[in-house]
Amino acid sequence: MNGSVTLRHGKIDLALHPLRGGDGPHPLLMLHGLGERTPPEVPAPLDAWPGPIWGLDFTGHGESTVPAGGGYTAEVLMGDAATALAHLGRATIHGRGLGAYIALLLAGARAVDVHGAILDDGPGLAGGGPTPPSAVLLRIGEDAPSPPDPYALAELAQDVRPPDYATSFVRQAVHFGSLEPCIAVSARVHPEWLSAVVDEYGVVVESLQDAVARFG
Repeated sequence: MNGSVTLRHGKIDLALHPLRGGDGPHPLLMLHGLGERTPPEVPAPLDAWPGPIWGLDFTGHGESTVPAGGGYTAEVLMGDAATALAHLGRATIHGRGLGAYIALLLAGARAVDVHGAILDDGPGLAGGGPTPPSAVLLRIGEDAPSPPDPYALAELAQDVRPPDYATSFVRQAVHFGSLEPCIAVSARVHPEWLSAVVDEYGVVVESLQDAVARFG
């Protein structure tokens, strides 16, 4: 995409794409779902956002580096998003599926720099569930298509998401941030971790349109 920025996170080159400019008070950072990449245009439900909109390709996705041998965790991807946030400055985060879970982690871990997180439906929302699944031995051929990295698809689909771990990030966002509510849940599907999140103080359940208006 024209104007894309390359950011360094460890040994990974991350692709951060500008989807739209603008003079709003702060940008919107889009985090895609599992196996996806930043779309070429602003999705219609986000078109009402008043400021700039950027999209990040996670490690192993889109135009970002595909590491050898996998090793994906949600916390590694949170580091990707934190790297983008450090470049953009204070921003609102919109996450789809896997990106919604990462947006929640970022809202708690970087509470001062996140002006609201919107958690939306998309691939990879449930992860591997609240407890470790059965052991799986991965055998991925060298000729498997990539990106997205097949290791990312396999490993992040089994990523364990305990509800009490998820709610600890809500409490960090409330305690260290300046917004109330600070997290908007627009997803219609609620896996266990997200069901626990919506019961927390500082969280509102509302349409994506209303969430965009709230934080924009």
